[in-house]
Amino acid sequence: MALRFITNEDFWGSAFDNYSDNFTDIIASDAMPCVLDSWRINKYFVMVIYSLVFLLSLLGNSLVMLVILYNRISRSVTDIYLLNLAIADLLFALSLPIWAASKLKGWLYGTSLCKIVSLLKEVNFYSGILLLACISVDRYLAIVHATRALTQKRHWVKFVCLAIWGLSLLLSMPIILSREAIQIEDYGFVCYENFGTNTAKWRLVLRILPQVFGFVLPLLVMLFCYGFTLRTLFEARMGQKHRAMRVIFAVVLVFLLCWLPYNLVLVADTLMRTKVIQETCWRRKEIDQALEATEVLGFFHSCLNPLIYAFIGQKFRHSFLKILAAHGMVSKEFLARHQVSSSSFASSSVSAAV
Repeated sequence: MALRFITNEDFWGSAFDNYSDNFTDIIASDAMPCVLDSWRINKYFVMVIYSLVFLLSLLGNSLVMLVILYNRISRSVTDIYLLNLAIADLLFALSLPIWAASKLKGWLYGTSLCKIVSLLKEVNFYSGILLLACISVDRYLAIVHATRALTQKRHWVKFVCLAIWGLSLLLSMPIILSREAIQIEDYGFVCYENFGTNTAKWRLVLRILPQVFGFVLPLLVMLFCYGFTLRTLFEARMGQKHRAMRVIFAVVLVFLLCWLPYNLVLVADTLMRTKVIQETCWRRKEIDQALEATEVLGFFHSCLNPLIYAFIGQKFRHSFLKILAAHGMVSKEFLARHQVSSSSFASSSVSAAV
């Protein structure tokens, strides 16, 4: 497939979107050009981090999927959402070796693979927080309104999950359609967007879409649902239910710790692009550095949920031991010592308590 070629001036002079491909967007507000002399994360360090996250995510999310699929009878609505979350993280992790390799030698894989790995990245971003928002709604209905029958109808959950995947794909389409493999003069190959003459306009649209639909609105839903859920638990002094929510709260907290810094920097960058705040060469470099660092932090998220389940989720540990016992890898006596009375994968008693 033929690669498009542009000059350094065309590339670095445009409003290049760091959200999508991690390259620095240099726009000078002064008469002198803004040169690329600022600090950047070492490419070998980033490659090692991506490779480590890939291995941990591949192992951890595969185990999560195995445990949930193995426990058909005791599988709860929350478990189905967590299963889809593991699938999203696993699919994204499959693209990490390619991103890691591109840090060293540039993008050498053509336009088709550029579109595919970009799709995996975008779908993971959207589906992750949308699934967490659905979990918050499910827990809100089950605890605040005590509508267990409604939240336990699995066929509705399947339709919700399908809708989430469909919406994630739909919101990812603009970036997928615009991604190309392009050769930059004196730089190498990159995977980034080509919007023709409407570059600034379309990049602002692509910046606003993930911030509003992929982060702000789901975050508001989670804050509302978990706020009322926690109030109900504390007012009713439901200690057991509160303990049962530990894994869910930990999953949400880790997601926010990983992706909130990146999205806050994106907000600052969007405000600068729209001239709400003044753009200077120094500010441009600071934001570019922050985007690069916080994106690496965000990529960490795909491997962290399995660690949460393993260290906090008592039912997950027991379910995993049941699989090992069924294949003769641990004794039944050892399994009996770790018996729990839970019916939910995610925590010790989420479903049983409600």
